[in-house]
Amino acid sequence: MAMKLYVGGLAYSVAEQELEAAFSTHGKVTSVAIIKDRDSGQSKGFGFVEMENDTEAKAAMAALNGQDLSGRKIMVNEARPQEDRRSGGDSYRKSY
Repeated sequence: MAMKLYVGGLAYSVAEQELEAAFSTHGKVTSVAIIKDRDSGQSKGFGFVEMENDTEAKAAMAALNGQDLSGRKIMVNEARPQEDRRSGGDSYRKSY
């Protein structure tokens, strides 16, 4: 089963191809996404890598967490499920 990894601490100059190359040495990468600001297109310094199976993903996590990639130490963890953002901020409204 595929496992999605969170990769933080990325240099703004890191491209998806570079991230894929770093992780592919530990197994088959099925997808890579670097998160970018919607207005400027600038990297936000984090992204996600999905690997084909859990064993390869855990090996990549162990090998790459804390390692240098383009001059920055990256953080690699198992990605958490995405929060539902459709609520429209109702949780911040005050009831009277």
